[in-house]
Amino acid sequence: MAAYRKIIHVDMDAFFASVEQLDRPDFRGKPLAVGGNRERGVVAAASYEARKFGVRSAMPSRLAAKKCPNLIFVPPRFERYKEISRCIRKIFLEFTDLVEPLSLDEAFLDVTHNHFGLPSATLIAKAIRHRIYFETGLTASAGISYNKFLAKVASDLNKPNGQAVIPPEKAEAFLENLPIEKFFGIGKVTAEKMKNLGIHCGLDLKQYSLEFLTRRFGKSGLHYYDIVRGIHPSEVKPDRIRKSLGVETTFEKDLLTLEEVVATLTEKILPEFFRRIHQNQTKGRTLTLKIKYDDFSVHTRSRTFAEAIPLDQMDGLAVGLARQEYLAGPVRLLGISLSNLIRPDDPGEQLRIAY
Repeated sequence: MAAYRKIIHVDMDAFFASVEQLDRPDFRGKPLAVGGNRERGVVAAASYEARKFGVRSAMPSRLAAKKCPNLIFVPPRFERYKEISRCIRKIFLEFTDLVEPLSLDEAFLDVTHNHFGLPSATLIAKAIRHRIYFETGLTASAGISYNKFLAKVASDLNKPNGQAVIPPEKAEAFLENLPIEKFFGIGKVTAEKMKNLGIHCGLDLKQYSLEFLTRRFGKSGLHYYDIVRGIHPSEVKPDRIRKSLGVETTFEKDLLTLEEVVATLTEKILPEFFRRIHQNQTKGRTLTLKIKYDDFSVHTRSRTFAEAIPLDQMDGLAVGLARQEYLAGPVRLLGISLSNLIRPDDPGEQLRIAY
């Protein structure tokens, strides 16, 4: 039998908010939001104390303040987050060269052949989390399994400051009992579509053929067919280069008017878009709006600038792109993306995700 890989997914606990609480002892134990203010903006990160009130990242700040009247708002300090991220990545690289950052606060590690020759990925994950806490004062959670998908799912099981392992012999039963909305890569819209088909957990999903899933979900159908069986061959790829960053949503009910498109863009799409920009500290020169109609035709509109687009101008630009579109029919998908990405320290190159 072929040997299994040993993959760890490390995810910092409420990273931005935890850094602020670390540097400001008076914030510790209090509900805190990074980004926005009581009047406008979007929450980039929320402390666990704020999450108890229902405050979440990508939530409009005014709604967050309504849910938690005592919520403390602080501006993001990306240089500080990058400083700690670099420290964390150095710790990862002490154990393995195969480190794939996903954002400033999470990464995959392949420790199958690690620098210390340690046979247990579980013990390696514990050692990494201990080192992170010792050197930064911050906690991290980890998931361990034989592929990236399962490791990612596992890292959420015992948050915060915990870890979980899904060994090969238990993967099938685990996935069969996993609620469909807990599958990494299945968002709210897709989860609702699946529930309408009677798919509420992995076991339900497993009953459907590959042909049926590809017919209903397109290319993603193969992915769903594989992951519920514990199949995810993607390798850990160091120094992954991001070419664009975006958000798109397929709707249960088509949008019929331009005002519906604009409202959905500003209330649902852009908050998540800004959260991802904050999380990845992304800058870029091109903003693109994507519209897919009910006949599956796709229209895009974009604007490109000589320099990085200021964050506070993106919402107005996005709405402007939407209002340029003469709707050709009911809208089934809406998306916004940033491309021509640049690093803050090198405006002439594509953004390489830092950790």
